[in-house]
Amino acid sequence: RRNSSSSRRVSQLQNGEVVEAVTLFEVVSMGKQAMQSVVEDWVEAYKQDRNVALLDLINFFIQCSGCQGMVTAEMFQSLQKKDVMQKMTETFDEDNEDYPLIRTGPYWKKFKANFCEFITVLVQQCQCSILYDSYLMDTIISLLTGLADSMVRAFRHTSTLAAMKLLTAVVSVHLNLDVNKHNAQRLYEVEKKRISGKRTNCRLDQLERKRKELLEIQNMMNAIFKGTFLNRYRDVIPEIRATCIEEICSWIKTYPDAFLNDSYLKYIGWMLYDKQAEVRLKCLLGLQGIYSRKELVSRMDLFTSRFKDRIVSMPLDKDHEVAVQAMKLLMLMNCEDVLSAEDCEMLYQFVYTTHRPLAVAAGEFLYKRLLSHEGDEEIQPKGGGKFGASADQLKRLIRFFLESELHKHVAYLIDSLWDWAGKFLKDWECMTTLLLKNTEEDGEELSDAHESALIEIILATVREAAEGHPPVGRGAAKKILSVKEKKIQLEDCTKITEHFIMVLPQLLAKYSTDAQKVANLLQIPQYYDLDVYSTGHLEKHLDALLREVKDIVMKHSDISVLEASARTYYVLCSEEMAIYSQVDCARTQLVDELMGQLNQLLDGFWQKDMCFYLQMILPALQCTYFSLLWQLAAVSENPSKAFMILCDWLLILSHQDLNNNEEAVGLLDYLPSTSLQEKLLLFIQEHVFLEEEEESKGDGVRGSCKLDDLHKKRSLLAAYCKLIVYNVVEMTAAAEIYKHYVKTYNDFGDIIKETLSRTRHNNKIQTAKTLILCLQQLFQRHAESQDSSSGVDFSSASFTNMKELARRFSLTFGWDQVKSRESVAMIHKEGIEFAFQGATGVDGKCLPPNLSFLLIISEFSNKLLKPDKRLVYAYLQRYIAEPLPCRGDEWQPLIWYRSSLLANEDEESSVLGSSGEWAPVGTSKMPSFKRKLSNGMKTFLFWICCICFVPAKMHFMLCISSTTVWWILWTFQFELWLLPSALLLLKVSSSLSRSKVGLETLSELNSDNLEFCSVLSSGICLCH
Repeated sequence: RRNSSSSRRVSQLQNGEVVEAVTLFEVVSMGKQAMQSVVEDWVEAYKQDRNVALLDLINFFIQCSGCQGMVTAEMFQSLQKKDVMQKMTETFDEDNEDYPLIRTGPYWKKFKANFCEFITVLVQQCQCSILYDSYLMDTIISLLTGLADSMVRAFRHTSTLAAMKLLTAVVSVHLNLDVNKHNAQRLYEVEKKRISGKRTNCRLDQLERKRKELLEIQNMMNAIFKGTFLNRYRDVIPEIRATCIEEICSWIKTYPDAFLNDSYLKYIGWMLYDKQAEVRLKCLLGLQGIYSRKELVSRMDLFTSRFKDRIVSMPLDKDHEVAVQAMKLLMLMNCEDVLSAEDCEMLYQFVYTTHRPLAVAAGEFLYKRLLSHEGDEEIQPKGGGKFGASADQLKRLIRFFLESELHKHVAYLIDSLWDWAGKFLKDWECMTTLLLKNTEEDGEELSDAHESALIEIILATVREAAEGHPPVGRGAAKKILSVKEKKIQLEDCTKITEHFIMVLPQLLAKYSTDAQKVANLLQIPQYYDLDVYSTGHLEKHLDALLREVKDIVMKHSDISVLEASARTYYVLCSEEMAIYSQVDCARTQLVDELMGQLNQLLDGFWQKDMCFYLQMILPALQCTYFSLLWQLAAVSENPSKAFMILCDWLLILSHQDLNNNEEAVGLLDYLPSTSLQEKLLLFIQEHVFLEEEEESKGDGVRGSCKLDDLHKKRSLLAAYCKLIVYNVVEMTAAAEIYKHYVKTYNDFGDIIKETLSRTRHNNKIQTAKTLILCLQQLFQRHAESQDSSSGVDFSSASFTNMKELARRFSLTFGWDQVKSRESVAMIHKEGIEFAFQGATGVDGKCLPPNLSFLLIISEFSNKLLKPDKRLVYAYLQRYIAEPLPCRGDEWQPLIWYRSSLLANEDEESSVLGSSGEWAPVGTSKMPSFKRKLSNGMKTFLFWICCICFVPAKMHFMLCISSTTVWWILWTFQFELWLLPSALLLLKVSSSLSRSKVGLETLSELNSDNLEFCSVLSSGICLCH
């Protein structure tokens, strides 16, 4: 053991260090540079001590299976092979399903190739010596057969691959022996006739030895095939089944005399029905190798007749690669005319499939079967002229196109044939000659349907050559052309331009009355290389083209023809080209003539009944639409201006008649689609709010530039908010706008506040739902950014901003609680449902994930009437149990929210006392007489506020001195709720005393002071 290992030490540089391999597994893992020498060393070791060498080989297969166990010499000598396999199975980690053959990465892919290479080299080195000693192969075959029957997938997969590769190598040896046997037989017969004696006996001994070796090799092949293949080709693991099918196909191709018969072919046919695409693909690839050899096809008759229907149906396979390979196999089978006409007609239709590789394979099948015949170039049809072969192919293609009844898919048909029939598909001279002459010497003419189909084929071939990529719907994206492909594309564009510059005016003149043909022909100029007009001095052909296009516009009213004509003018009127002035002059003349005719028609219409006026509305709107498109194209470089135009048009088109005129209903009633609404909102977010955040983070800019940018952003936001106010877009889109109310208050606060006011006037309930939706989205974003284990951080900046935004929303409801009663109640209802959303358990004992949201909606509690507070409190009680199951900080938001609903209620203490919950933080436990006193002072404070802000009572403030204010504070023990009011009184009274003026001067206080007083009074009321 030690000697055999040391004799083949192999060094390899890995990561800068020299690694020595001392086992076969390590050598194979490193690579196959020293594979030949390692096998030779092993053969020498086997000749010295076959038990030690075989033990090394056995452990090699065990290690390649991913097993960490080792077969010792004692186990190998004392135990039976089944017992050894049982021991290895016990040491194998069954939970670990990873083993070398299925590991990913380039290293392990090389390992699999090296593993197979090792087995092949081993058999080649042993075929002249120890392969026939009846010990080596018997032991290896017995080992691999036992491992292949194991319940462990790693053993089964590795040993099956090894056994199949071993049989493949043995088949090659058998083939060589068979050849040698025949050679020895012939030599024996020759020498037997010529001489006799010892030389004849020597040849006879050599022949007998070859016969015995062949017999032994056949026994090995039968043992491996019956012991491994027959059991594993139906294995539950698809990789094992695929390996078996791949190798049997290899045996058939390598040694057809022994394996090309129905006894082996039937396994391939059966596995064509396998559920795994990988197995079916191996069958098809193997059959392609067999059918590609004509000498073998004649021996496949029984297999073909039995499994032809299955193969014909496989282009419909759900796996694309299987379908493609099935089509290629059918093309090989058709060489011997084994497919019926019905089969071929069905296969032809795959040229219209959206999967391009399958369509190209079907195109090759169609071209070789139907369009191309041997001798087309040499044997010219009578009367065909120089285009005989191409004309014949084109006619067959046209007949197929018309008979397939899929006329709208001509681009797919041409793309399928492009790789195989590109030569005759680019023969535009032949195509146009057929259209212009359309009469051959034998009198045969193209019908109108054939002419239409040929024009469609011409357009499709021109588009394919000029664009260089598949049509829309076939292929994920435009492919990147190589240098060679780009060169071919430019050459084709030049060829198209040079030919159709002269021929297209003639075709337009011939088919000027046929709308369908003209619409297709007018699309060809967009693929021109317009420089050819000036470089080739072909301006006269340009004049001819412009005359024909003008004549077509005057004749036709079909939309497709007019659009194609307009597209032609657009392509030719490129300002960078030298022909611009010539084309622009022709276009201007055409427009002037059309306007003159229109004016004459309108003059006649106005003198008749007004019904003509109504008939003119739709065309007029269409003209306005196209004019708007041109305007948008002109401002494409200015997206802000385009956005403003679009918003204005949406407002116009969504106009609702205020007089409920039934005739006008639906005339201009248009609402943007959902995708358009999303794009509008995305534009506002990117160009108003995101840029605003980036500017606030970046360095300051000049004041004038900043003001100009701010003015543009305010215009964009105002235009979008008008769409919200007038119900052009859904009101829920306003939630994204309201999120920025606090952050951008200085720049956009007035616009957002006015939008909120207008939408509330339109629909109070929907506006309230939009506000709560805005807060919910912000809360969810905040929760996602927080660590789930630590909970919601109430002191974080984002949570504080949410509370501030909710407070600002609550201030927009004003002081009229009755007017905003339904809206505020809806906010509380939606907020409570959201807070308890996702709570597990029906008794409310588990902490809801959104419970902290109650702190947000508590900002709206002061806007509820007392009866509504009771109703909201009752609604809240549906979601919670009494008493609360947990008294930790995580339930604090619920307690705070309940306290906000029970504030100023006499039953607050009784409810809280009965529930046994914590009091809210900051709640003072004052005696009842102080609570009653403070309640009484509310009236006093109210009248003081009224006196401060009613001009008729302003003179009363002159009587209040600072001593009076300090007496009030001392009387009520400097309670915090009274401090704002006292400071207000002190400020106003002192200012009036100094100025010695009356009501006139006081009424002139600036708006800032009045707003400050208003905020103070609001704070006073909130304190209660």
